[in-house]
Amino acid sequence: MRITVLCGGPSSEREVSLISGKAVAQGLLDAGHDVFVSDVSPDNLSGLDRPVDVVFPVLHGAFGEDGEIQKILETRGLLFVGSGSVASQLGMDKIAAKSRWKQAGLPTPKWQCVSAMLPVDAWTDPGICVVKAIDAGSSIDVNLCKTPADAQQAIDHLLCKYGQCMIEQFIDGPEITIGLLEGRALPPILIETSHEFFDFQAKYTKGGATHSFDLPLSEILLQRCMTLAERANEILGCRDLARVDLMIDGVTNEPYLLEINTIPGFTPVSLLPEAAAKIGISFSQLVDRLVQMAWGRNPIRGEVRLKQNSLVFAATRSL
Repeated sequence: MRITVLCGGPSSEREVSLISGKAVAQGLLDAGHDVFVSDVSPDNLSGLDRPVDVVFPVLHGAFGEDGEIQKILETRGLLFVGSGSVASQLGMDKIAAKSRWKQAGLPTPKWQCVSAMLPVDAWTDPGICVVKAIDAGSSIDVNLCKTPADAQQAIDHLLCKYGQCMIEQFIDGPEITIGLLEGRALPPILIETSHEFFDFQAKYTKGGATHSFDLPLSEILLQRCMTLAERANEILGCRDLARVDLMIDGVTNEPYLLEINTIPGFTPVSLLPEAAAKIGISFSQLVDRLVQMAWGRNPIRGEVRLKQNSLVFAATRSL
């Protein structure tokens, strides 16, 4: 197939996106596809003018994950990998996603939106909290605040930068992430880091964090987390791929949904490809599978194509 890989873009996650795009392009070449890579932006969409069978967006952050590029692709009638514009927009907006999950009865840390019109004086929870941007990824502008003064400083900074932010309850315990492929959970991964938390440097610096499939959690709790991840993905209407991050309360062992990533990383240290490899799906097989899913949405050949490429996830349930 002729595949256009979109990467780069205008967001603060541009450099990570370029690395992800390069890896995806190579994986697709290894799978035998004709691949074209385009560094797109709102002001330069020329890469979409090339005749193509499927578009593979690997644009992290604003314009790529917030539904904007998806709207453009939908308007042009192009088949593309990943969630549609509505689900992408919901997934990028942490408050919108958490609100949907809460309405559905799923556990997520309590939060409050903060802006000039919504001051933080209603927040009464003492101790550590997390102050973060509402629609940024890769842990950019996430602040672990140990005192009210720390929190106020972080809030002031983010209000100046974005005009709004959120303050969120801190859950003290293990962090796990669960990749999803076709809406089904891949093996959970435990995240451990020597940093104060799993921040940008820990995510993308070699040795910044360790990923382990040997989780110190009961089988019942692991299954619950996987079911939560699948349900969180379903509620937002996401498709093809995603990654859900959760925290486990170290005292109660209760899991809490943090956020969803509708275009997770494809760098050499990224988690979704690692989880897929755990059940025997190589990187080139993974990216090929994703373009086949997008191609299968062609109404002329979709039903047959999807049946031909169905995956069995029973292995993930026996971990």
